[in-house]
Amino acid sequence: MSGQVVSIATGEALQIPMSDPDLTLEDVVAVEQVLRGAQLGQGALVEELEQAFAAQCGRARGVATSSGAMALVMALTAKGIGPGDEVILSAHSFHELGHAVLRCGATPVFADIDYWSGCLSAKKSADKVTSRTRAILAGNTCGHPADWPGLRALADAHGLFLIEDSSEAIGSRHKEGVVGSFGDVALFDFAQPGVIACGEGGIALTDDTQLAMALRRLRSRSLSDRTSVTAGVDAPFGAPMGAMVAALALAQLRRLDVLLERRRGVQAMYDGFMQSFEGIKPPYISPDVEEVHWFLYTVHLGTRFTKGSRDAILEDMRTEGVEAHAYSSPLHLQRTYRALGWTRGDLFVTEKVADRAVVLPFHAHLTPEQIAFMVARLKDASINAGAGAAIY
Repeated sequence: MSGQVVSIATGEALQIPMSDPDLTLEDVVAVEQVLRGAQLGQGALVEELEQAFAAQCGRARGVATSSGAMALVMALTAKGIGPGDEVILSAHSFHELGHAVLRCGATPVFADIDYWSGCLSAKKSADKVTSRTRAILAGNTCGHPADWPGLRALADAHGLFLIEDSSEAIGSRHKEGVVGSFGDVALFDFAQPGVIACGEGGIALTDDTQLAMALRRLRSRSLSDRTSVTAGVDAPFGAPMGAMVAALALAQLRRLDVLLERRRGVQAMYDGFMQSFEGIKPPYISPDVEEVHWFLYTVHLGTRFTKGSRDAILEDMRTEGVEAHAYSSPLHLQRTYRALGWTRGDLFVTEKVADRAVVLPFHAHLTPEQIAFMVARLKDASINAGAGAAIY
């Protein structure tokens, strides 16, 4: 199934959208069965998804939520992280991560990333630990597993809560285990452009029974709770997952290997066409990583390119009907975080990588002709913007 994406800038239909969910008739039937039943809200299907997804990652318990972002807010709240506390994280990530820390009243403390993987550096994070640090929030950037042994050792050495954001890396595997198996809590999101794409929804995985219970209490109340005697005054977030989202996620989880293999084929086509593109950093896989399933196809431009020339390339791509974007706009350079004292130059590697990263459409419906077209347009746009040098 495919849809049509409209450009915000021009109002015209884009020829090649960033994401196009890999859905089948089985997905439609799964949702239809829910619609024909009596339970649209949280119920047996949600519990089945929680158990299946936890088993997929080798975890004891799963708590399904309305989104990965809400799962993060709930996890921070469940651990009592708030005013006066610090959370170490990367600025090279989705904005919701930093925003969740601020929403809980805690202070985001950004550490720089590893140049090659783009993930939060354990060594650089160690320099940020203070007496007020309560947690480390690390992600598997664009699908590449982080240095989880190093992050785990750092967290254990200082008694910190380790949060693993694996929303971009379903199926990826470090030599020490599959993503989702490392943090005290691991978070996944089921919105586009992920492999499991349900429009919304997320899940938190943990082996900690007490944490799982706290997450469930914070997620929602049942109808029976209306007449129960409450021992506390914590209001739930009202962020459950509905049965339709659970049915769609389960249907895709059951064929996850097929979904990943189809995307791997698209990656191979991209890699082949990119081989003749000089001055870019090729896809990197750490020696400590067994398997990477990319979230998006990211092109790292040469060091001669500036952020301005990168943006000009993006505009050229969109003019050609290709939905291309920057991978991230570093959090520490945005107004809310600048007000906390962050400024350009604080995170050298993050800024260098983010200013030159371009993400291209990445989904199973891309054809060799479309990929050849996009790479050719990218080359032309880079010539227009100025020749690039190797990024090393």
